[in-house]
Amino acid sequence: MDVLYTILTLIAFSLLAIFLAICFILMTIFKGKSIGDPKYAPVKGTVFNHLFYFNKLYDYQAQMAKIHPTYRLLAPNQSDQLYTIDVRNIEHVLKTNFDKYSRGKYSQDVMTDLFGEGIFAVDGDKWRQQRKVASYEFSTRVLRDFSCSVFRKNAAKLVRVISVFYHEGLVFDMQDLQMRCALDSIFKVGFGTELNCLEGSSKEGTEFMKAFDESNALIYWRYVDPIWNLKRFLNIGGEAKLKHNVKLIDDFVNGVINTKKEQLALQQDSNVKEDILSRFLMESKKGQTTITDKYLRDIILNFMIAGKDTTANTLSWFFYMLCKNPIVEDKIVQEIRDVTCFHESELSNIDEFATNLTDSILDKMHYLHAALTETLRLYPVVPVDGRTADAPDILPDGHKLQKGDAVNYMAYAMGRMSSIWGEDAEEFRPERWITDGIFQPESPFKFVAFHAGPRMCLGKDFAYRQMKIVAMCVLNFFKFKLANGTQNVTYKVMFTLHLDKGLPLHAIPRS
Repeated sequence: MDVLYTILTLIAFSLLAIFLAICFILMTIFKGKSIGDPKYAPVKGTVFNHLFYFNKLYDYQAQMAKIHPTYRLLAPNQSDQLYTIDVRNIEHVLKTNFDKYSRGKYSQDVMTDLFGEGIFAVDGDKWRQQRKVASYEFSTRVLRDFSCSVFRKNAAKLVRVISVFYHEGLVFDMQDLQMRCALDSIFKVGFGTELNCLEGSSKEGTEFMKAFDESNALIYWRYVDPIWNLKRFLNIGGEAKLKHNVKLIDDFVNGVINTKKEQLALQQDSNVKEDILSRFLMESKKGQTTITDKYLRDIILNFMIAGKDTTANTLSWFFYMLCKNPIVEDKIVQEIRDVTCFHESELSNIDEFATNLTDSILDKMHYLHAALTETLRLYPVVPVDGRTADAPDILPDGHKLQKGDAVNYMAYAMGRMSSIWGEDAEEFRPERWITDGIFQPESPFKFVAFHAGPRMCLGKDFAYRQMKIVAMCVLNFFKFKLANGTQNVTYKVMFTLHLDKGLPLHAIPRS
């Protein structure tokens, strides 16, 4: 009896301790949150809602936004997480009051293991310095010409790889091919390195890509994992895997940097350096800016996620949407025929076709540009992004913010809002971007796929050129059929919008 009494007593005390812990957490969450105060955005749960809906997170946010364009989730600290699709709020945060918002310490703590002090993770002087250098590099004609030649070469290589799958009667993963193609391109343009991931001959490059994409997902999981810091300290679970991946990434990137330094030492007679890493190293050598290997590592990884994921993810969703919308595909193919006016030999030879895709031709591909933009509207590369208020503020919709509150704008949800895009918002309709045959852009605060304001993506034009070259080369030679029939695909929740489980396709030669 005494033993039973002791066991029951321990159970009772354990339940009481759990109850008190829950009460403490709830008091911490709700303390000073102004619940019910109309001056603040309506509260629609806690950040733990995201943990519950994690696998369908962006659709959950879209459903919430249809009812409440701006709402709050409470967090177990003194800062709230505000979510908005209000275009006025987004312009206010990203442009009008730009200096009053930052990435925020919490996000920097989450991101720093992978992104370090790269341009996506920093604010203030560090951001301005990187932005200035990168802005100059992206404006040079040398980089533009060099990048286009790389894009054409790798697009032709992609067509040949798809051709092999067709002749062997194999289903292939279009997303995997796009990731490999984009990684080859970004490493050549950014760092002057040939990876050959597309052809599968670079084991190190393939392992690097896998480690980077996996780390992307593991880092994002931290936003919904309340004990990730403890796991990191104990080196267990996903944090142990992340640490292993980051070491693999660092070793690979440091090898790229050291190889490039050795190459430059042997090429002192040449002043024309086409790749971005060489140009950063030359600036450092001139003494105009101090660049450590750690800083170069961070630049490389931030540049890579901007260059690889933007184009590879968008093109993957683009080919998926064409499989679902064959009429749109037919219009793009007809535009290719009308704009290029190539001879039969140029249309049938991939190397000739790719080589002749000049800037003037790319600029005339208005419907293709619209179809890519429509893809980004529905499937933005970064589905949710945000800033943190550095001081109390009032948003244009009238909602107040406390210092430290996060303001997250939901690009994925915005693309599905009839209040922004009309009653056909959820339809894939490139024509919404076309007036009298000419592509017409929208406000970047309405179409936020490339961010907006002073932090607007510098590589936007590069991304469009690369995507157009790849799309034109592939569609000129092949059409595609979903290997899973009419089955819908969905996304994997991470910083960038990957298709979950890839995009398995059958290739069919185009007559």
